[in-house]
Amino acid sequence: MGELRGTHVPVLLERCLELLAPALDRGGDRQTVHVDATLGLAGHAEAVLAANPRTVLIGLDRDTEALAHARARLAPYADRIHLVHAVYDELPEVLDRLGYPLIDGILFDLGVSSLQLDAPDRGFAYAQDAPLDMRMDQTRGVTAEEIVNSYPPGELVRVLRVYGEEKFAKRIVGAIVRERNRDRLTSSARLAELVRDSIPAAARRTGGHPAKRTFQALRIEVNRELAALETALPAALDALAVGGRMVVLSYHSLEDRITKQSLAERARSTGPLDLPVELPGTGPTLRLLSRGAELASEAEIVANPRAASVRLRAAEHIEEGSSARREAGSGGQSGTRKKGRADRERPRPVKALHQPGAMASGQSTQDAAVRPERPGDGRGRDAKGEGT
Repeated sequence: MGELRGTHVPVLLERCLELLAPALDRGGDRQTVHVDATLGLAGHAEAVLAANPRTVLIGLDRDTEALAHARARLAPYADRIHLVHAVYDELPEVLDRLGYPLIDGILFDLGVSSLQLDAPDRGFAYAQDAPLDMRMDQTRGVTAEEIVNSYPPGELVRVLRVYGEEKFAKRIVGAIVRERNRDRLTSSARLAELVRDSIPAAARRTGGHPAKRTFQALRIEVNRELAALETALPAALDALAVGGRMVVLSYHSLEDRITKQSLAERARSTGPLDLPVELPGTGPTLRLLSRGAELASEAEIVANPRAASVRLRAAEHIEEGSSARREAGSGGQSGTRKKGRADRERPRPVKALHQPGAMASGQSTQDAAVRPERPGDGRGRDAKGEGT
């Protein structure tokens, strides 16, 4: 397997353990099942297993190198772990194969892992020269080199604009097309140089490395990250037992937006507003456990800079019509219809939570920022502590 490459500090570890604890410790001798959908180097997974001796772990990762390191790290818990080479949108098939119809907890720690980010030969980093690969699973799929050399210009512009939120996408793609017409583009350093030279000098003075948004966009396209997430979140929620909990750590606005929408859809009623009681089948099935998205504390960011862009959202699967809806902001009106959808959707206030200021347009007031963004926090930042 070789020596571990890169550093590894799990992001928001204590908060994740706190949120998952009620779902994983049900009392008595009951065995619980936890899924780490983005196992990475197993920092979160190891802590979950240590804190919950009756919990079985199912760890998924598309990176075979990460799985090898995780297997060695989790060797003391070998009798209650299942590590699987899979992407998180394959969760239903994995659970079916292992014989677990329901799970009690699941963690998604999204983005690029420490292992991938710190390994120069993987092509994720714009600061070092490497082949343009960017595949999290190096056994399959197209590479970034294939994308930059074969995609039509219009499609490349779309990738950079949508996945990288890059406003100079046309200029960057123009430079890429001119370069590939002369010779095939194969180097991450050369791509970073083309991007830098395409962006006006005034725009390069702020926001970090000028190539970070382009590299993020290509990585997302290579690994189908957002498409997989849109499929995986509903499937994971379907697999949660009543009382089960999901925690999602996102590192840029696109991931967080998908997460927010997936959770909000099940945390509100779908029935008519003018009825005195909730119709069967229309009540919420999730209770939001955070008001908006939580950020890392300043102390954690100092200790682990990769936590700077994290956004945490969490929810619990409830029985429709349970008292959990009252806890989420009904004002004590148990069993009665509330006056409006806004009241019905308002989550329970939680102390000391923070919400990013740079989110999608149309953001609700309950997601307003509690404190201003830290200097240098770009919407496209997604470096993180672990995950796929």
